[in-house]
Amino acid sequence: MKNYVIIVAGGSGSRLNSDIPKQFIPIHGIPVLMHTLNAFYNSSLQPEIILVLNLSYHSYWKDLCTQYNFSLPHILAEGGKQRFDSVKNALKFISGESLVAVHDAVRPIISDELIARSFKQAELEGASIPVVPSRDSLRKIEGKKTIAINREEILIVQTPQVFRSSILLKAYEQEYTSEFTDDASVVEKWGHQISTVEGDFKNIKITYQDDLEIAGLFLK
Repeated sequence: MKNYVIIVAGGSGSRLNSDIPKQFIPIHGIPVLMHTLNAFYNSSLQPEIILVLNLSYHSYWKDLCTQYNFSLPHILAEGGKQRFDSVKNALKFISGESLVAVHDAVRPIISDELIARSFKQAELEGASIPVVPSRDSLRKIEGKKTIAINREEILIVQTPQVFRSSILLKAYEQEYTSEFTDDASVVEKWGHQISTVEGDFKNIKITYQDDLEIAGLFLK
């Protein structure tokens, strides 16, 4: 069975106060996005890589690849208005019965163990997502007040989210709704149960300036 990973790179960098999208900001000499692609390319499963970028950044990305002598093989797909549309565009490049992971471009600290664990679970169950428990106390807004939530009942979702291609392709035939916050929500809405695997607290999503500094420490 063939393996794919769709890497979705649609961030703007607005919360980092950056002039360039966060996936292009360098850490240890190369852009975040290159770290992410390297992690999958060098993993034991070596999935075929499909990178989804807004069309306006295709030339910029190609220039970066030249600048950094980055020749890792990958397919470049056009991003859409929503993440849903971006993944749907990438799915056009999937052929045959396969396992398809979808991963955030700005999660560069992804281990081979987590990749392998996620793919294995998806092969068994059809749909797999990595999760970690909440380490913090949680509260929920109810009207003008807040109430405590039992954190033992809360799981924090990460990527890569991995699916059998036959399931993911069918799920993405649905019309987009605002309920679709990630690929698991699309598949679940279509009617397939989601299985979970143990995630990794180091598998952070770079959103704020502090995250860049933390990612830099982990990537050492």
